Amino acid sequence: MRAKDALGRYGEDVASRYLTEAGLVVLERNWRCPAGEIDIVARDGGALVVCEVKTRRDDLFGGPYAGITPVKLQRLRRLAATYVRAAGVHVPEIRVDVVAVWASGRGAARVEHLRGVQ
Repeated sequence: MRAKDALGRYGEDVASRYLTEAGLVVLERNWRCPAGEIDIVARDGGALVVCEVKTRRDDLFGGPYAGITPVKLQRLRRLAATYVRAAGVHVPEIRVDVVAVWASGRGAARVEHLRGVQ
C-alpha cells in the first residue's frame, strides 16, 4: 500500500471512530458508484450525513479544508442523492460534513468535524 493510501485509510479509521463516539451511526465506508465515492455515509438522528474525510500530516500544502471546493461540494451532493436512490432510504435531511484529521507522528491525531458544510 502506498504511503498516501495508508494515510488516507488511517484518517478514515480515525474519522469513523470519532463520528461513532459523537453519536452518529456509520452506515457505509468508501461507498462507490460510477459517479464517484463517499468516504463515510452516516446517520445523525433523522439526517443522512455524507462525510468527506481529509487527512494531512501538516499544513505545508494547505490544510485539510483546502480540498473542499464548491465543485467538490456539488459532487458530494450529487453522490448523496445517488446513494439515497440506490439504498432506497427516505430521510428528511441530507447533510454534507467534513472531518479533518491531522495525523501526528506521536500521540493521538487531531480531529475537527465541520457539520453542514455549504
